[in-house]
Amino acid sequence: MGFALGPRASSAGYRLAAFERTGSTNTEAIEHARRGEGGPMWFVTSEQTAGRGRRQRAWIAPRGNLAASILEVMDVAPAVAATLGFAAGLAEETALEKVSLEAALRLGPDRPRYALKWPNDVLAGGKKLVGIGLEAEAIGDRLAVVVGIGTNVVAAPEGTPTPAVSLAALGVQISAEELFSALSDAWVEFRGIWDNGSGFAEIRKLWLERAAGLGERVAIHTGAMTLEGIFDTIDDTGCLIVRTAEGRRVPVAAGEVFFGSAASVGAA
Repeated sequence: MGFALGPRASSAGYRLAAFERTGSTNTEAIEHARRGEGGPMWFVTSEQTAGRGRRQRAWIAPRGNLAASILEVMDVAPAVAATLGFAAGLAEETALEKVSLEAALRLGPDRPRYALKWPNDVLAGGKKLVGIGLEAEAIGDRLAVVVGIGTNVVAAPEGTPTPAVSLAALGVQISAEELFSALSDAWVEFRGIWDNGSGFAEIRKLWLERAAGLGERVAIHTGAMTLEGIFDTIDDTGCLIVRTAEGRRVPVAAGEVFFGSAASVGAA
């Protein structure tokens, strides 16, 4: 079975470039944009060898995992484009729920439970299942935005800041191709709600309903410092709001997040 767009994505005019193996689907997408590709277009592979995640960490997808990047060329400001990551998390979580139906029926109370981790990851049982990263580049007077989505379908990396898990380890026996089809259709839905940023209020509401660690202790590494407190909410720009012990509400635009008992370890 090869990669194919879902029926909703096909009818919405999305296009697809699928690779047997590639260095980075994000790089493919950006290079196509530089050559005049206007999107919307997906770039996918089940084996990625040279991808990069946040903070320049290696983002490798061994054969059988899913590396997918969506290219959208838009007339939006970079700060607005950054909020598209929240729509991506919702699309991925929706796709995961769809492909996990058989496992949910089979496993019952032990079924996988998915949650969205600020800013852009998807967790299962507190472990990282999906990493999402955004890149943007000005192309003429428009902005080429690439959202890269990496899912541990058959294998998960070891030694990551947040312990990782795969769908296979969770008892969800599906292929990267099956997940991608569901993801491409879910993307159409949440990209439509986001609507070049004008629908972020609705995206924010839906995201908070699925947020990991909301109302819990949190520690955030921002590079120069560690901020500790309670994960209060996200604001209308996508910043995480931390309520400190002194009662201050501090917005955080970027950082490494640790929840609950892991917050103590993360802050050490």
